[in-house]
This record gives sequence, structure tokens and C-alpha cells, in this order.
Amino acid sequence: MQESASVEPTVKIDVNQNNANELNLVLSGDWNLRQDHPTFHDVESSFHTYPVNRIIFSSQKLGDWDSSLLILLSQLTRYAKEKALDIDYSGLPNGVQNLLNLATTEAATQTDNQQQKTTSFITQFGQTVIDWQRSTVEMVFFFGETVLSLKRLVFGKAQFRRSDFFLITQETGPQALGIVSLISFLVGLILAYMGALQLSQFGAQIFVADLVGIGMVREISALMTGIIVAGRTGAAFAAQLGTMQVNEEIDALKTLGISPIDFLVLPRLLALIFMMPLLTMYSGIIGILAGAVVALTVFDIGFFEYYHQTVRALNLNHFFVGLFKGTVYGVLVAYAGCLRGMQCGRSAQAVGETTTSAVVTGTLLIVIFASLLTIIFHNLEI
Repeated sequence: MQESASVEPTVKIDVNQNNANELNLVLSGDWNLRQDHPTFHDVESSFHTYPVNRIIFSSQKLGDWDSSLLILLSQLTRYAKEKALDIDYSGLPNGVQNLLNLATTEAATQTDNQQQKTTSFITQFGQTVIDWQRSTVEMVFFFGETVLSLKRLVFGKAQFRRSDFFLITQETGPQALGIVSLISFLVGLILAYMGALQLSQFGAQIFVADLVGIGMVREISALMTGIIVAGRTGAAFAAQLGTMQVNEEIDALKTLGISPIDFLVLPRLLALIFMMPLLTMYSGIIGILAGAVVALTVFDIGFFEYYHQTVRALNLNHFFVGLFKGTVYGVLVAYAGCLRGMQCGRSAQAVGETTTSAVVTGTLLIVIFASLLTIIFHNLEI
């Protein structure tokens, strides 16, 4: 008996009209790029022959398929959208449906992006106001949760590891001495040189010690240290918590019944509360030494003369104001970094945006509170 040769099913698409409003496209054979298969133009004429409102598919006779089938179906989808035809993919294999849905989603996203680019200024302004309102509510809510976490700490009920606190303290304090030293020294040089140039017109170069001492201890050391920490530590906090948000580690803590505020935010907040006053004092000392270098080398003021003038100019109020401001700036940096980190989305791009937002928010809060505290201390004559 002669064995019958296997015949591959013919690659074709049959067009059947089920009723007056529905057209059924029957797919048969193995659709691949290596062999001839029907194209969209072969099917398009059927829509003129059978004027319908709905398109469905039958794939019981469909074998293997590749991108050639997807190309045809994508063209059919665009045609149906242009002609306002309803198209039903339920008769197609699940893999084909998933890929078509993915392509449709990407196209819708691109369309939404184009619509966002063409929105009017009034619409954009209104959306910005709504976003600011929502952000303000979230900031107040997060502040309240942080205060409750501090309350639990006072009563010994806060859940966090002491080792995390010491590690973060080391990262935010000793490891920041290098950049704080450099910036503070350069700022002290600039302040001393520009101030001495003006004072030399009146023969009062010695008072550059008062200018640098009071300026650095009371205002500039705290402000510069706060900005440095916002760019260095605040960004690190946001990136760390944002990455944990992406990896669903924060969700895991919630599932275990552990408060993310206690476990993640509280040690970072405490680390900056303890380290910022020390960094502020260190920055002030470096700035004063930079002023002494300028006075000694440029304006021929003796070191001991500069030292005694600085001691006469400074008092405990100046140190108190500077240390208090530094502590407040540290709280603001920790608050902004942790807030943006906890608000992070679920993608790598969201982590980058969160880091940028943390630095901007921290710096903005520092500048606002610096102005407010300066006015308050001036009115209180402190």
C-alpha cells in the first residue's frame, strides 16, 4: 500500500457574512514569512462587497503563526478604526490577542502623550494647581505619620533596627566631612575676601573677623551644610526608598505588620537630627579658618589679632541660632527625601524623578525656613 503524503493546510483567509451586520474572517493554515499568504489588500475588497458593522475571527483551522499574521491583523485594526467598525478578537489565539492588546495600548499611550502636548495653557495650569493641592495633602499626611512615629519612639514602641541607625549616622555624618570641608572653606574664602575689600576702604580690615565669624556661625554654615546634605543625603534617601518601593520591599514590611515609617523613615530622621548640628559647627569652624587665611596672607592681619577679634564678636546666641537652624534644615532634608522616596512609582524612571524631586523639595524648604527663621530671630532680638 502506498503511504499518502502529508499535505500542509492551505494558508488562506475566508470571508463569510454571518448576518447583515457581521463579517466572519476564517483563518487557515500556517502563517509565516517564508511562504505566500493573503495580504490586507486581498481582504479589503470584501468590506466593499459585504457592508457590515462588526468583524469577528475564527481560528480553529489556524496552525503556526508569526509576525506576518500580526501585520495583517494590525492593518485590519487600523482600517476598522478609520471606518468606525467594531472588531472582536475573541476568536483568535490568546497569544495573538495579547500582542494586539499590547500594540493597541502603546498606540493609545502615544496618542495621550500627543494630546497632552497640545493641551491649552489654562488646562495645564489647572492640572498644576490640582497636583499642588494633592501634593500638599500628602505632605501634611506624611508629616503627621512622622510625628506619630516619634511619639512611638518616646514610649519605646517604635520598630527599627539600631544597626540601621548607626550605619545611616555614619553615612550622613563622618562620610560627609570631605564635601562639607571643601565647600565651607571656599565660601569662607569668598566671604572674607569680598568683605575685606570693602572694609579696607575705611581702614577697618580687622572687622573682617566679625563678618566671617558671625556670618558663618549664624547663617552661612547652616545654610550651606543644609544644601549640601539635601543634594547628597536627601537624594540618597529618596533613591533608597524609591528602589525599595519598586522592589515591593515596603509592601512586604506592611504585610509583616511593620510600619515603614518606623523602620525606614525614623532612623534616617534621627541620624540627621544628631549629625546636622555637628556638621554645622564644623562648617562654621572651617569657614572661620578660611577667613583667617585670607586675613593673614592678603590683608596682613595677624593670626592672634584675628582670633581675638573673632572671640569678641561671637557669643552664645550666635552659636544657638546656627545650631538650631542646622537641626531644622536636617529635619527638612530627611522629611523631603523620605517623603519623595515613599511616593515613588514602580519603575526605574520613577526612581530618577523621585531623586530629583527630593533635592528640589529639600532645597526649597531650606530656603523658605531660612528666611522665616531669620525674620523670627531678628524680631525676637536673638
